[in-house]
Amino acid sequence: MIDPLLIAVLLSGTGSTLQNLLDRIVQGTLSAKVVKVISSRANVLGVERAMRANIPTEVIARKTFTTWDEFASTTFDAIKASGAKYVVLAGYMQLLKIPIEFENRVINVHPSLLPAFGGQGMYGHHVHEEVLNYGAKVTGCTVHFVDQEYDHGPVIAQRPVLVQQDDTPETLAARVQQAERELYPEVIQAIAEGRVIVENRRVRIL
Repeated sequence: MIDPLLIAVLLSGTGSTLQNLLDRIVQGTLSAKVVKVISSRANVLGVERAMRANIPTEVIARKTFTTWDEFASTTFDAIKASGAKYVVLAGYMQLLKIPIEFENRVINVHPSLLPAFGGQGMYGHHVHEEVLNYGAKVTGCTVHFVDQEYDHGPVIAQRPVLVQQDDTPETLAARVQQAERELYPEVIQAIAEGRVIVENRRVRIL
């Protein structure tokens, strides 16, 4: 039996990724404990989900800070105070400046096979629309470490999803989201078990 990985979850919307992780923790398939939830927006379902689960929850909105550095510093001060060892982005719509002590300790899931269809403005339905417009035959999801650029940090794991000829952004999104719901907790579990090794941009899962 391993000790649960203490994580902070950052979100901006419905909190469906948070709920997926909480469900798997309850089921005993994910060795983690969510010790903090931070939302960049008030009055979103993700905040309600966190509070219902009795998780310490805080809203830290970018617009209330003069500078990006101040916003990032306040966010990570709250994370550090919670005791979280890793940060899990769950539909978090803000770019964060990652402090050195959290290098390779902040992870995100992106709804494409990076580096394809990533970067600023590429999130949610925008990604799936671009995949279809481009005519790509395979898409998927990517779990990656977060650095100072959008969708740029080292790739930890990817899962492909075939694009069907009759797909719409909505039908494609549903299958990619299912892949995300499986891959993200698998990666977090591998981190909890100490099986993720980072060598520059190359990440190995033992």
